[in-house]
Formats: sequence, C-alpha cells, structure tokens
Amino acid sequence: MSAACATGQHDKHDVYAELCPCRGLLDLIANKWTTLAVGALENGPLRFGALQRHMEGISPKVLTQTLRRMQDAGLITRTVYPAVPLHVEYELTAVGRSLTVPLRGLRDWAEKHLHEMNV
Repeated sequence: MSAACATGQHDKHDVYAELCPCRGLLDLIANKWTTLAVGALENGPLRFGALQRHMEGISPKVLTQTLRRMQDAGLITRTVYPAVPLHVEYELTAVGRSLTVPLRGLRDWAEKHLHEMNV
C-alpha cells in the first residue's frame, strides 16, 4: 500500500498514492498526443498548422486542447506575433525539452515492439 503523497513543492511524491498530484502530470505526459507533440516540437518552434500536419490524424479541436494543457502545465510556450493574419508559434520550455529523451525512448519502443503486441 502506498504512503500518502506529499503536498510541499520539494517533498517526496508517490504516484501510487490516490491523491498524489503527480498523477495529473503523468496523465498529461502519457497521453499519445502530448507524446507526439513533444516529438514534433523537439527540433524547434512550430505553428499550429505545421503541428497538425506533422501529427497525422489529430483534429484541430484535440490539438488545441492538447496544446492548452501542455501550456498550462509549463511544457510549452505560445508566442503570438502581431501580423496579419496572426502568427502563433508553439515551443518547448526547458522542462518540456527535458521530456524529449524519455518520450523519444517510448516512441522508439512502441515502433520496435509493435509486432510483438496484440493491439
């Protein structure tokens, strides 16, 4: 059985504890669209349309929701450039960039082991 999750900023957390706030973060970063968005933004900022083209199969609504969640969590920044039409770019923050290696490993693992899985 897990111990209760700490509430202080620098206290030890336990994702197995029911009320641990880490679970919300884990839910965000384990989401397939977040994983793909981090990979798409790995090489630098992209506009919404470029992200949508890179992430085949994502609807504009789901991409918007994913980007908002990522921005709210501090994984990306959204920069609006005053132009006509507006030019908006999304870019990984430092903490977002720290996710690139583990999430790349997860994507690589999925591609390598797909043939062994029943999905």
